[in-house]
Amino acid sequence: MIDDIAEKVVAGERLSFDEGMRLFRHSHLPELAALAHLVRVRKHPEPIVTYVVGRNINYTNVCWVKCKFCAFYRLPGQEGEYVLPLETVFQKIEEMLALGGIEILMQGGLNPKLKIEYYEDLFRAIRARYPQVILHALSPTEILYIAKLSRLSLEETLARLKAAGLHSIPGGGAEMLVDEVRETIAPLKDKSDEWLGVMRVAHRLGIRSTVTMMYGTVETLEQRMEHLLKVRGLQDEGHGLTAFIPWSFSPNGTPLGDELARNGTWRRATGYDYLRSVAVARLMLDNVDNLQASWVTQGTKIAQIALRYGVNDFGSTMMEENVVSAAGTRFNVQIQEIERCIRDAGYEPRRRNTRYELLPVQPPPAVTPPFPVSEAVPQGFARSRLPILRAD
Repeated sequence: MIDDIAEKVVAGERLSFDEGMRLFRHSHLPELAALAHLVRVRKHPEPIVTYVVGRNINYTNVCWVKCKFCAFYRLPGQEGEYVLPLETVFQKIEEMLALGGIEILMQGGLNPKLKIEYYEDLFRAIRARYPQVILHALSPTEILYIAKLSRLSLEETLARLKAAGLHSIPGGGAEMLVDEVRETIAPLKDKSDEWLGVMRVAHRLGIRSTVTMMYGTVETLEQRMEHLLKVRGLQDEGHGLTAFIPWSFSPNGTPLGDELARNGTWRRATGYDYLRSVAVARLMLDNVDNLQASWVTQGTKIAQIALRYGVNDFGSTMMEENVVSAAGTRFNVQIQEIERCIRDAGYEPRRRNTRYELLPVQPPPAVTPPFPVSEAVPQGFARSRLPILRAD
């Protein structure tokens, strides 16, 4: 029974670790949904579900950290490594703008050849040519490495990136903010306090961010709750988080997936687990306004159901996705399909920007053009060649 917890939710009171664990172990999903939806409506009373027209750009796939859950990276010097030339980045932005897009989510890896000057030149070139584009770029893990490579303090690194055009930081690399889990799935990666430290400094400098949770690897439910409470504590400090995005581990082709399959004790996360996780997140994260669906890992049908489990945002159109798809999970949803899914679930679709501000309603084009099938890695850049940045 969770009647006492329901009373606290109705009263708008904060839930404790133990109460959160009772919710995680509560098997009656409709009851979790009812409570999570109550909080969602309290925060967003209008029957609206937002989304952003944006594009993912993986500017490099070079990374030496060797996260066990990743099938996307290439080690320095390995066949297939790349750094996108500026002309290709521009082409991808042009394709996004043709669809009415506004946000570039730009992430890569820990590339030892790219110091802060590379990112300053890249961001300034994009901003000079496309001043209307929002740069939602670089995970805390990348920022930590840029600071170390460039021998700069974290604050100076973030200040310089902001001056060059960085608007917002995506919450990638959080995985599970529990060091015991991180040491198992990504032993060479930053610790949870380091990841949180980047966000604290960014928020202090006026840079907003999102935060993710990748679950379904080796963590316990208690460790998921620890992650949620660390996110809540971070938001209490700086109120710089715009959204929380939980998503499940995609195992295919990853060292961790092979390892877990061999030991025979692991089971892939289910749709039930996803809905339970988003509902509990909505109830625990009382200070985070937006909860984003992960259709890229769950598909649109589960994402639609999640709109009654506390979720109020359908995420980004993405246009291309190279990291999760490298692990065998492939969902590609166009603008018209996103809007159809939202309407069929009983809501009005509305476009937003990265700060979750609603954009003016615009009449849709008669026919939405299909997403372009441009190569993630351009021909001739399979080997490591740093681009000469030009804003021509």
